[in-house]
Amino acid sequence: MLLTVFAISAQQSYWTNYTFIVEPENEATVFKLIDDYFKEHKTEGVTVSLYANHFHDEDNTATHMIVFSGSLDALGGMYATDNGDAWDLLGARLDHHIKDGSGARMGTTKQAYGDTEGDYPIQKYYILDVEDAATMVEGLNKFNAKHKPTGRAVMMGNITSGISSEGENHWVIAGYKDFKGAMAGAGAGLTDKQKAARDADWKTFQDTNGGVRMVRSGLRVRLGQW
Repeated sequence: MLLTVFAISAQQSYWTNYTFIVEPENEATVFKLIDDYFKEHKTEGVTVSLYANHFHDEDNTATHMIVFSGSLDALGGMYATDNGDAWDLLGARLDHHIKDGSGARMGTTKQAYGDTEGDYPIQKYYILDVEDAATMVEGLNKFNAKHKPTGRAVMMGNITSGISSEGENHWVIAGYKDFKGAMAGAGAGLTDKQKAARDADWKTFQDTNGGVRMVRSGLRVRLGQW
């Protein structure tokens, strides 16, 4: 289940994604096809990212996800432009090596917190069903202002199309520099007192967030970005 590219920029606030299943023996070929194409065919203002869906539940069957992100004008321009024979050829070649598609979505990015200048290829993702979005965003802003992420970055946004019967409409991504940071989580480097204060404030957020239900979570690894 694909969310959004973790490219942190106020101008890159829209995204689309496509998830698919690749057998292990075809992974290198699929990467090379995508890498070769986007090295030569770049849409101005659009970031393309390829991820492997590393940790996931048994119903979350996608092995890979490709994400396009950018401003409304840039992303809209990409979809309005016919990329011609080269794009058609890429699709035809990929069809021979992708076992199946598993979904497509679009949405926006609302907020970013923490060290937003860093590079975070290891990303925990959380898919949420939010009843009161305004209350949830206000609470998350308040929490992260008091407990600013360090050594990582957190982003959140919504899903506007491609919603399943589970009703998911928002997402949160926590980006880390490596697996060690992802395993240590948000409490890494905090004293016992700091952890206790953070846990108490997180409990307050959970109790007053306007109704947030976890639909799915996992961890993805960025394989390439163009």
